[in-house]
Amino acid sequence: MSRFIEGCDRRQRLLLPDCIDDYVGEDSPVRVVDMFVDELDLGELGFAGAAVTGRPGYHPATMLKLYIYGYLNQVQSSRRLEREAGRNVECMWLTGKLVPDFKTIADFRRDHGAAIQAACRRFVLVCRNLGLIAGGTVAVDGSRLRAVNARDRNFTPATIQRRKEQVDDSIRRYLGMLDTADRQEGEGAELRTVRLTTRLDALRRQMRDLETMEEAVTASPDRQISLTDPDARAMASAGGGTGLVGYNLQAAVDADTHIVVAHEVINLGHDRTSLAGMGEAARDATGVARLTVLADRGYFSGTQVLACEQVGVVPICPRPLTSGAKADGRFGKQDFAYQPETDTYRCPAGETLTRRFATVEQGLILHGYATPACRSRCIMKPRCTAGVERRIKRWEHEEVVEAMQARLDRWPDAISVRRRTVEHVFGTLKDWMGRSHFKTRRLQNVATEASLHILAYNIKRAIALRGVPALIAAMQD
Repeated sequence: MSRFIEGCDRRQRLLLPDCIDDYVGEDSPVRVVDMFVDELDLGELGFAGAAVTGRPGYHPATMLKLYIYGYLNQVQSSRRLEREAGRNVECMWLTGKLVPDFKTIADFRRDHGAAIQAACRRFVLVCRNLGLIAGGTVAVDGSRLRAVNARDRNFTPATIQRRKEQVDDSIRRYLGMLDTADRQEGEGAELRTVRLTTRLDALRRQMRDLETMEEAVTASPDRQISLTDPDARAMASAGGGTGLVGYNLQAAVDADTHIVVAHEVINLGHDRTSLAGMGEAARDATGVARLTVLADRGYFSGTQVLACEQVGVVPICPRPLTSGAKADGRFGKQDFAYQPETDTYRCPAGETLTRRFATVEQGLILHGYATPACRSRCIMKPRCTAGVERRIKRWEHEEVVEAMQARLDRWPDAISVRRRTVEHVFGTLKDWMGRSHFKTRRLQNVATEASLHILAYNIKRAIALRGVPALIAAMQD
C-alpha cells in the first residue's frame, strides 16, 4: 500500500455532478467581488444596458467581476483573462462558466472606462460606510509608471539634439571610411563602397526625419511628442537615473487603515500642481469637513497651499530649501524673523527691515523689505549679502505657508507617517503591475487601468482588515 495521499481517478465518472460552489472557499476574495458587484447600480455608474436588437451580449456585471478578479490576481491581459475564464474554477464561479473572447474583454475596459472608475470610487464609499476609513489624515504621493512607449519613441528638444549629434558623428565617420575605400582598388573595395554609400543615404534620411520631428516638437504645446502612446511623457525617475516615458499616478491614502481614498493619473513629470486637487478629492471621499494632508516637498507650492486652505484641507508639506545664500554660507530667509504686528522683519544683526516696494513675479504679488542699516558699517554684512543691501521678499499670502510650517514643527514625525503610509502602497502596486506597469495606451485608458489596480488593492486591504465573511455580511446590511 502506498504511504502517500491518493487522489481521485480523473477518468472516474460521477453519478451526480459536483457543485461548483463547493470549490470556492467561504473566505475566498472572489465572494467579496461577487457581493460588491451585485450590490452596484450599474446603470447609475454608467455601464451600458442590453441592446434592443442584435445578438445578446455579456452582462456588465459578469465582465466587471472578471476584470476585478484578474487585477486581484495580477492578470491584466485580456488574452490571459480569456484563458483564466475557461480553466480557473473561481473565474467559472464568478462568471457562471461564461468564457468571453479576449476582444470582448478588451473592448469592455475601453468602452466603460468612466464607469469602471466610478465603481472604484463606490468601493471607497463602501469602505467609508463600514468604518474602514478614519478620515482624519491622509498621505499623498505620486509615482512615475511606465507607459507602452519606449524612450526611443519619445522626442523632446534635448533628445532630438542629442540624436542629431549622434547621426552627424556617424555620417562623418562613414565619409572618412568612404574616402579610404575610394583610394583602394579591387572588387572588395567596390562592394564596400556600395555598402558605405547605402548606409550614408540611410543616415541622411534619418537626419531629415529628425529635422521634421524637431519642427513638430517645437510646434507642440509642451514641446514633447510620443509616437506609440501620444499622451505619455518623459519623466525623471526619483532616483535620479535615466528616467522613463510614462504617467504620474497620484494617490491619497488613509493614514490609519491604508485604504486608497482618491487617485488620479496625470502626464506631468512633477507634483507641484496636484496638492489642492488631491486634497479636495480625498476630503470629499472621506466625508470630513476638514482633512489633514501629508505630502513631501515635491508638492510644495504657495498657491497650492492657499488653495488647500480655501477648500477645507490642512496641508503639511516641507518647504524645499532653494536659497542660494545658504549654499554660499550666508543667512537664508528663514534666519530673518517676521514681526506681524509691525509688518517688518528682524535680521540676525537685530536691525529692522521695513516694507519698501512691491513686485510681481510669476503672477505672484511680492512685497520687498530692506533696511538702510546695510549701507552703514555692519559687521555681519559679509554673512548676509554680497550686494549693497539685503532684501527680503514676502508673498502676500505668506502667512498660510508659515502656518503650515508651524504645524510641521509641532508634528516632526509627519514626514515619517507619510512615507510609511503611501510608499508601501506604490511598492505593492508596482509589484503587481510587473516590469511594464501599464498595458493600455492613451490617458483615459491608463486611468481606467489604474482604477482597477486601486480597486483590487482596496479590496485586499478591506479583507485584511475585516475578513471575507464579516465584509460580506456588512455589505449585505
